[in-house]
Amino acid sequence: MSASVHPLVPGRVPSLDPMIQLVAADLNHVNAVILDRMQSEVALIPELAGHLIVGGGKRMRPMLTLACARLLDYGGARHHKLAAAVEFIHTATLLHDDVVDGSGLRRGRRTANIIWGNPASVLVGDFLFSRSFELMVEDGSLKVLKILSRASSVIAEGEVNQLTAQRQIETDEDHYLEIIAAKTAALFAAACRIAAVVAERDEATEEALDAYGRNLGVAFQLVDDAIDYASDAATMGKGVGDDFRDGKVTLPVILAYARGTDADRAFWREAVGGRRTTDEDLAHATRLLRGCGALDDTLERARHYGQRAIDALGPFPTGRAKSALVEAVQFAIQRAY
Repeated sequence: MSASVHPLVPGRVPSLDPMIQLVAADLNHVNAVILDRMQSEVALIPELAGHLIVGGGKRMRPMLTLACARLLDYGGARHHKLAAAVEFIHTATLLHDDVVDGSGLRRGRRTANIIWGNPASVLVGDFLFSRSFELMVEDGSLKVLKILSRASSVIAEGEVNQLTAQRQIETDEDHYLEIIAAKTAALFAAACRIAAVVAERDEATEEALDAYGRNLGVAFQLVDDAIDYASDAATMGKGVGDDFRDGKVTLPVILAYARGTDADRAFWREAVGGRRTTDEDLAHATRLLRGCGALDDTLERARHYGQRAIDALGPFPTGRAKSALVEAVQFAIQRAY
């Protein structure tokens, strides 16, 4: 997708390894902050939070903060607490999402709500949100506080928007993109943008990193929505077909419904309405998605947003940090193949 920009070694699969290596020392500091700030005298809080935070997540969002800071040659340490705040916001939303969706698997493990129940998951999510704001306040920058607090509210709006669109087969592509721009891309964008603030760069630099993160976030979610139908639980780290059974109208479904025969559209109405949710129904849905090109076209759109993310890095100098950020985009797309 970007042969002209930092091409990969032929035959090598894109990975997050260059970014992980780039930010390894900084990430150790971030992890120390995370482990310290998830502690509480109430034993259930670190136990439940640790189940998810220490449970194999890639730390992609905080790594983006760290990598963007490296891109700008920032030499301070403010971004360590802020990257931890980003991870706490992300983890809190996952805890809440799993309750809302009734999910049973997350990163290949049983979800916190299945183990400890919905009330505990919601309340520990609230605790982590609060911790994230403590970390923002400690940083002392009103601009950082504005960016991350705004992202938090936009994520919540996106989740509510998605909830109201659930089981609504008439949801269109614009509405769907509005949902994922809020619920997924907003935190990617904020995680990248705050690096420019702590590095005291100009508004144009902020906007460039925001555009990188926002487009990467949309691409990331589009790929997730495609592989919900085209992968397995080991790859996804969650139940296969969760979106299908939950009646989520994602882009593959929107495209398939628009392109389908009368019989196909009748099936989608029943499936999204919750009346066709068996394994056989999921297999039929996947055949329809493949047959009309909905999965391929969803991934093509992901590549489009991925290229926009890479293009946003154009003003920055070539080097290890930029290469790692480009490959992170390529990794996000490649997960589907």
